[in-house]
Amino acid sequence: MENNTVKFIDLFAGLGGIRLGFESAFQSMGFQTDCVMTSEIKPYAVETLKKNFKRDYFVGDIFQVKNEFIPEFDFLLGGFPCQPFSASGRRQGFLDTRGTLFFEIERILRDKQPYGFILENVEGLIKHDLAHKSDPIGRTLSTILHTLQYDLGYNVTWKLFDSIDFGLPQSRKRIFIVGTKQEAIGLNGLKPKFSPLKSVLESGLETIKSDFVTKILSHFELKDLHGKSIKDKRGGDNNIHSWDIGLKGEVSKGQALLLNRLFKERRKKHWADEIGIDWMDGMALTFDQINSFMKLPDNELESMLEDLAQKGYLKIEHPKKLVKEQNGNGVNTFRICDETKPKGYNIVSGKLSFEINKILDPEDIAPTLVATDVSRLAVPDGDGLRRLTIREGLRLFGYPEWYEIPTKEIDAFDLLGNTVAVPVVEFVAGKLAKSYSEYCQNHSIASKIPVCS
Repeated sequence: MENNTVKFIDLFAGLGGIRLGFESAFQSMGFQTDCVMTSEIKPYAVETLKKNFKRDYFVGDIFQVKNEFIPEFDFLLGGFPCQPFSASGRRQGFLDTRGTLFFEIERILRDKQPYGFILENVEGLIKHDLAHKSDPIGRTLSTILHTLQYDLGYNVTWKLFDSIDFGLPQSRKRIFIVGTKQEAIGLNGLKPKFSPLKSVLESGLETIKSDFVTKILSHFELKDLHGKSIKDKRGGDNNIHSWDIGLKGEVSKGQALLLNRLFKERRKKHWADEIGIDWMDGMALTFDQINSFMKLPDNELESMLEDLAQKGYLKIEHPKKLVKEQNGNGVNTFRICDETKPKGYNIVSGKLSFEINKILDPEDIAPTLVATDVSRLAVPDGDGLRRLTIREGLRLFGYPEWYEIPTKEIDAFDLLGNTVAVPVVEFVAGKLAKSYSEYCQNHSIASKIPVCS
């Protein structure tokens, strides 16, 4: 550290949320901060970073950056890509090439030997690749911690945080791993606070004018839509199906009952045994199988099924068999239609098939925002429905009001779905900043370091 300035590098930077929390925490302790290198490969992320942070040294793919081109620094920040460990990804961990990005962090820490680091990842990292179901952590996290502690010589702590405890109206659970060369950083002491979604919402904005929304509002009162999901492959009190709003054509009460029974029955394991396939969560059932639980005259059931297939609520397909294929990264599994089995009827639409898949409740919180469906969330506004705005999305992650995303909406939502909750980072970095300040005072590294309160 020089002239009371803490230098850091920001890897896999995204929107720069880890940087924002880190700088806020260290500046509140009297430090100046200097980001000496930022690594990011998405062009629209780089465009956003350059809009909000000035005079930075940007590099692209960290794989291509040799150690000698990385400036000296005090702290490494890295929200390394989460897909290898995420429930929404394929959970291949270090077998996935993106998983090896951790080893780029290892490579840089080993060569540069900075004072410390903050790493962030999804909750799924904690129990990824469990050796035994009762183990508190999996082999992937164990490998990471062992590398940081025993191979690189850092004192390491980690903790799972939920953004809802930091006054953000979104539940987003993320693991933070912190290490320093001097001491293990305690990450306790949080005083949870709660804020409802309405605390970040704007009002009086333009609502969606589409056939989909018109059909929803023609079947439901707006107040009854708060917190409802819209998907055809699941059920429950808080779910609306496409046939409940006549999206592809109105259905009779009998047809609605048939569809509701079918989407539940198609998930039962005994059908897989009868069909002769490996069980999957949603199988095509034949006419005779459906008739066994609907108990309708054959001509009536056949007429109902044909009408629902013609309207597009059902599809006629062969059941799918599980195929396992060996490749360089292990075993790849996928499903293909088994043409040796008789065709059956199956529900057509998944949760991403509609322009809206959830209507948020202003008095509640938002679900974990992910890149694949954040643009399909809607909020009530006046007497209609609209999508979340980019500004509201930024507020859900605790970004400051001055922060801007100058990209296309689809790219902005992709970045938001992969970013961090800034107040969580600020809390974690605050613990680190206090420890570092005390270390600097004790070692007379800088004469102007403030006394910790």
